[in-house]
Amino acid sequence: MSETARSILIVDDEAPLRERLVRAMRDRGLDARGAADADQAQAAASEDSPELAVVDLRMPGRGGLEVVRELLAIDPATRVVVLTGYGSIATAIEAMRIGAVHYLQKPADADQILAAFDPGSVEAPNESAEVPSLARVEWEHIQRVLHDCDGNVSLAARLLGIHRRSLQRKLGKYPVRR
Repeated sequence: MSETARSILIVDDEAPLRERLVRAMRDRGLDARGAADADQAQAAASEDSPELAVVDLRMPGRGGLEVVRELLAIDPATRVVVLTGYGSIATAIEAMRIGAVHYLQKPADADQILAAFDPGSVEAPNESAEVPSLARVEWEHIQRVLHDCDGNVSLAARLLGIHRRSLQRKLGKYPVRR
């Protein structure tokens, strides 16, 4: 890579996705590296802090939000985009609050990810945007309450006024699209 190539770190526990994104970013002229977990990401950033980082939200061990915090603690100038297959308003707000520049839902291609780093590319809310379904709003509310309870399902169930098993069943379902 040339000395002027922007550096990007792809942090995702899914090896095929991580490797595909690293290749795609290299094809676009970036100095791309991959990390499978929080420890690898921290080591890579400590060795040579990236200008850009793409962080998966859900990973074993320390999750994506913790990785975002660690990367920004190493170098506050790093621009981070959070990528997830399990998006919710609560996690998007939390990611932005701790310093991510954007939050994308999977599947997202390399061009969409690169566009997310550009502050002018963030789409303004569309007045004709669809209203989320009741099921989607319920799912996002459950995710927010669960996040506020630090993942404690029993406490979240009590706060939501539903049985713990009912909450576990709802959590076991994929997120509602709309």
